[in-house]
Amino acid sequence: MTDALTLSGRSVRLARRNVDTLVMSIVLPVLMMLLFVLVLGGAIDTGGAYLTYVVPGIVVLCTGYGASATAMSVTHDMTGGMVDRLRSMPVHASAVLTGHVVASVTRNAVSTTLVVAVAVALGFRPSAGVVEWVLAAGLLLLYVLALSWLAAAFGVVARTVESAGLLSFLMLFLPYLSSAFVPTATMPAFLRGIGEHQPITSVVETVRALLTGAPADRGGVALAWTLGLLVAGVVLASVLFRRRTRA
Repeated sequence: MTDALTLSGRSVRLARRNVDTLVMSIVLPVLMMLLFVLVLGGAIDTGGAYLTYVVPGIVVLCTGYGASATAMSVTHDMTGGMVDRLRSMPVHASAVLTGHVVASVTRNAVSTTLVVAVAVALGFRPSAGVVEWVLAAGLLLLYVLALSWLAAAFGVVARTVESAGLLSFLMLFLPYLSSAFVPTATMPAFLRGIGEHQPITSVVETVRALLTGAPADRGGVALAWTLGLLVAGVVLASVLFRRRTRA
């Protein structure tokens, strides 16, 4: 635990000093929301205020994209000699993965808070009570943890930081095949099945329902997806890390 806390502090400091990562993880989601709301929102019909519809999708987009940056950080440590140095010390080298995941959660908490604050300034008025906010935050926390561990696993096997960056593109693209920005009913039939049954849609719909006071009918599906991805991410990252660092 001490090793994990120490390396978590290191990863948080590194993330704070990495200007590129901070800008992409914090500023990009705000710019995306402004683009969709102010430029495209008037042309998209969701049956209500588009700002209310799109904010949960932007939040899930920014958490997924922010978590994917973990892959590049892990690859940098794997290929830059940091892990080898830790193996020569009385330190659990695997704690470096925990450190990167904690930094990802911290970074995403900041970006999510900023996105919601800007949305409120634009007129977003969620009707959620304290319980609904806690449930939405809890689901987003599990989602970030799951994606961060999956990103850590990807970072372990990636051979270069550039190749690890491919995960960021994937996480930026996938939300467009969900109900994050438009209802899945408006998609072509061959995409509608993907959009309706992928995990991002379940998470977005659940967060949207919790914030707007609608019934969270897909809450169980979203929780199952998130917990399943979290377990898969932790197991994959641990197994792959042991194999990669085996003497």
